[in-house]
Amino acid sequence: MSACKRLLAVLRPGRSPLFRRVATWSPVGAAFNARQQRKLDLFHRSNVGLFGVPELTCPDGFAAVGERALRETERLVEKACQSLPGIITVKTFDQLSDSLCRVADLADFVKVAHPDPAFREAAERTCVNIGTMVEKLNTNVDLCNSLKNLLDKSDIMASLDPETRRVAELFMFDFEISGIHLSEEKRKEAVNLNVRLLDLNNEFLVGSHLPNKIEKRMLPDHIHHHFSKEGNYIQIGGLHAEATDDLVRELAYRIFLYPNTSLLQTLEELLKCRNKLANLVGYESYANRALKGTMAKSPETVMKFLQLLTDQLSARTAQDFEMMRAMKAKLNPRNAELMPWDHPYFSGVLRAERFNIEPSLYSPFFSLGACMEGLNSLFTELYGVSLMAEEPSAGEVWSEDVRKLAVVHETEGLLGYIYCDFFHRPDKPHQDCHFTIRGGRQLDNGQYQLPVVVLLLSLPLPRKSAPTLLTPGMMENLFHEMGHAMHSMLGRTRYQHVTGTRCATDFAEVPSILMEYFATDHRVLNQFARHYQTGQPLPKSMVTRLCESKKVCGAADTQLQVFHGKPQDRSTTDILKDLQEKFYGLPYVPNTAWQLRFSHLIGYGAKYYSYLMSRAVASMVWKQCFLKDPLNREMGERYRQEMLAHGGGKEPMLMVEGMLQRRPTVEDFVDALVSDLNPDFETFIMDSEA
Repeated sequence: MSACKRLLAVLRPGRSPLFRRVATWSPVGAAFNARQQRKLDLFHRSNVGLFGVPELTCPDGFAAVGERALRETERLVEKACQSLPGIITVKTFDQLSDSLCRVADLADFVKVAHPDPAFREAAERTCVNIGTMVEKLNTNVDLCNSLKNLLDKSDIMASLDPETRRVAELFMFDFEISGIHLSEEKRKEAVNLNVRLLDLNNEFLVGSHLPNKIEKRMLPDHIHHHFSKEGNYIQIGGLHAEATDDLVRELAYRIFLYPNTSLLQTLEELLKCRNKLANLVGYESYANRALKGTMAKSPETVMKFLQLLTDQLSARTAQDFEMMRAMKAKLNPRNAELMPWDHPYFSGVLRAERFNIEPSLYSPFFSLGACMEGLNSLFTELYGVSLMAEEPSAGEVWSEDVRKLAVVHETEGLLGYIYCDFFHRPDKPHQDCHFTIRGGRQLDNGQYQLPVVVLLLSLPLPRKSAPTLLTPGMMENLFHEMGHAMHSMLGRTRYQHVTGTRCATDFAEVPSILMEYFATDHRVLNQFARHYQTGQPLPKSMVTRLCESKKVCGAADTQLQVFHGKPQDRSTTDILKDLQEKFYGLPYVPNTAWQLRFSHLIGYGAKYYSYLMSRAVASMVWKQCFLKDPLNREMGERYRQEMLAHGGGKEPMLMVEGMLQRRPTVEDFVDALVSDLNPDFETFIMDSEA
């Protein structure tokens, strides 16, 4: 039975009126609006293991998979060291990287997303084992010399294609930042520091998400219902930034951000360890080491970018905060001082008041199925690509709510698979994210290793009477994460080391942020945003209001992201306090440690500016290439060939230059961000009148 027929079968007569009303949706739209009817018939269907890996039918399988990868590593290391310098050297290094990444990446996902603690623990052990092996390989002198022999032969290097040369240089960079040039004693120290960092990173990530507890008697009775309870304690696991009660927001802020001494020590040691490692391998700071190979390239460029942006936004940021103060004084005249816990709430109040933005008015137009249909339509228009729902095999997915999509090109055929883990469940990370499970690469037999990714969201499950309805923010997040997924799908790099999102951090966010621009363009929304019951399209005036509302307090919101600093001989809290006073505009609250809840310190250490720089590039690409016609196939193909196809196999600024036909400056980046905040009153008035 074909995938399309299986999906159409859920629309058979006898189902609730909801399903009869959506019968005009495409198969992918119907699949995501229907409740999952999968039956795990293990008696008649053999368990294929997670992601089709036969060993992963049970947690113990991770040990077998890890052992096999380590044995393959030994074989490939020997092959690399014995081969004559040439393209075979780079291919062998990439096979070595692929062998380890296929286990490490899968385990990295399972350890945070699998509902079974036994699977999570087994995956965590595997991550540590593979990570330790990677650090040892990065300080293996014989392995490094095999690559150096190639790089030193200019005639052979000149005969290689540009992607192969770049991948060879990237592998050598990994050796260099791991201290390959050091004495044996110092190499061992570098390995030990890297292994210690793996532990510290994990400790910090876990600790940053743990709630803080306080005795019930310490809080007024009338606000207890806002928080979860555990015996005589109240647990506060977030900032409750959208709460209408000022006291709830303040107490949540003070309690959730109250310093945890143990976690502070972990962070202090983590930062010192990073800096010590960077100094050991020859860098002035961890930031210098982390930024090599990015668009920015150096901390000096990042600081110039952030300072220029702050200077241009300072007056508008002050104006935004003044509007928030006035609104707070209006709603709560006895406590009118604007504090950090007020910013998200009152900026939202101002947007709603000025533009009548109420998420419940929009959600009926954004059923999950409609949004998936919209993405499918957009990708078909731009790239000739379709999303096709497939039934997973028994044991292939970790939850019955997971959907599997095949990504199919009209002439190239199957490009890869996307697993959609979209629905909320206990113990699942709340942060929307994208995981690479397997990277694409060219195989020796002429076939292509198909990429596999997972998109992790936390949406409400569909009800019997209605599909999952998304707020505008949820819809944009879906488009954002799908941008990452298509970056992985549409790349066709020869090497998995540079496949898809394996590229410079400040470039990796460009495709996902660009999708946010598509998500708020009325011509794109008109393709799919229609009421799940009546079929009525989302009025253009509502789209315009939604877009313009984002610019309200936009300067203050942007300023929230402008935090950057270098390691210093002071506590992280002291550094935070200084940076907040210099770059933000609202006062530091004593006895709080916001940095302990900032999990991006791990994945985006010294690179959090990447969101802003990527947004600037995405803005320029949107305005120059797609604003006139967002469904232009010719421009979509150009975007794929100039930016998406290369992954990390091409220097990031060269990809930007190829798309824009010019090389943007730091000033151009700042101008793009600032111009995005300018209200389009003329369009708004015309649409409102219409």
